[in-house]
Amino acid sequence: MNEKTRTLGLLDTTFLVAGSMIGSGIFIVSADMMRELMSPFWVLLCWLLSGVLTLFAALSYSELAGMMPQAGGQFIYLQKAFGNRTAFVYGWTVFMVIQTGVIAAVGVAFAKFCAIFFPFFEASHVCLSIGFFRVTWTQVLGMASILFLTWVNTRGIENGKWIQRLFTSAKLLALFGIIVLSLLALGGSNYLASNFTNPLAAATYNPKNGTTSPLTGIAIFCAMGTAMIGALFSSDAWNNVTFIAGEIKNPKRNIPLGLLIGVALVTILYCLANVAYFIVLPAMGEPNATDQTLRNGIYLASNDRVGTAALHALMGQGAVYVMAILIIISTFGCNNGLILAGSRLFESMANQGLFFKQAAQLNRYNVPAKALWVQGIWACLLCLSGSYGDLLNYATFSSLIFYCVTIAALFWLRKKEPTLERPYKAFGYPVVPALYILVTAVICINLILAKPFNTSMGLVIIAIGIPIYYLFKRSFQERK
Repeated sequence: MNEKTRTLGLLDTTFLVAGSMIGSGIFIVSADMMRELMSPFWVLLCWLLSGVLTLFAALSYSELAGMMPQAGGQFIYLQKAFGNRTAFVYGWTVFMVIQTGVIAAVGVAFAKFCAIFFPFFEASHVCLSIGFFRVTWTQVLGMASILFLTWVNTRGIENGKWIQRLFTSAKLLALFGIIVLSLLALGGSNYLASNFTNPLAAATYNPKNGTTSPLTGIAIFCAMGTAMIGALFSSDAWNNVTFIAGEIKNPKRNIPLGLLIGVALVTILYCLANVAYFIVLPAMGEPNATDQTLRNGIYLASNDRVGTAALHALMGQGAVYVMAILIIISTFGCNNGLILAGSRLFESMANQGLFFKQAAQLNRYNVPAKALWVQGIWACLLCLSGSYGDLLNYATFSSLIFYCVTIAALFWLRKKEPTLERPYKAFGYPVVPALYILVTAVICINLILAKPFNTSMGLVIIAIGIPIYYLFKRSFQERK
């Protein structure tokens, strides 16, 4: 990329960070977190810790971004510190599940909420059925949205930039609106005090028999580790901005600042949004309430749609449609950011001979169109898997592993390359980066114990990348 193609300023960088982070998770995952912990206090603490951890990671990445402001971001950092093999395995995992799996899941979430207005696209409507294999119209619409955004982004960076600006602004305002409306409810009848009557008490809900089991001591922290996967997923994809460093103006300044502002903004909004939920909804339901939404509360919210339930408590029946519009906007904007940024990582890999060489080609709009289409087609195939929850578990677990490895690169490069220019130095080094690695490693170990199948599948995907690396390496050497 030459300097003329650097069209993204600080505002766009911040919007890419925030827009890629905010999808549908903030409106949904708090219900599952409540079932894991049965305590508003511990759930809020999980959201706060997830935000702090993400901020710690962003602060650490800022030093790496300032040192190496090239397209490819995290791939380049790992390559510089640990060589081609580690960098390729990361890029392979991003392609297989981290980026494309999230694009697929977000695309299907977009389609599911479109079905509220257009019932034809409900998951029960089958488009194609062959034996055990079937395709629903929900999946078709999800794939269509991915392909449409892919096509838009092949037409030049300006298109993706303006979509990101528009949709990120809309969802930030929407989240802010929900928070303000809920805070206004503090003047009347609200559930905040009753939700925090016994804040330290925790329990876990068994959906099979509808019973709860109390949690004490270390069991609370183990349950928090499991519950945090939802909050961490909702806070993920902030690193996507590093992939597109080659198209950001003054990247040594704007990437670190964009990471800091974007992550801090989203973290504050997420915490306030959950406070808003606890103001207008009873956490564990209100058995005597005449309204079904209040009887269910947060932990049994219909289809886990906590955001919809909160708006219902504030606005009545029309909330279903209002929230559907908000999530449609949110998921569409989120996928635009993911699609825009992810392709630049694969372009960077191809330039190093570590991906299909066609992915490095730029079209007449100066964007990696073939990388965009390869990413989009694989994401569409993942849409057909039907295992969206599994994809998100694989993606989040794998992301956490590579975040730890990348932040370890910060320590290694301080030792290996002490004279490299560092326009920005990681805040709180070495304590803050070390804390991130320690806490995230504990969460990963906890997830391995709590969800062995999902985590083992994530590890298998990572491991497969090693022999694939040698195939690409041999192919590249033969071409030379």
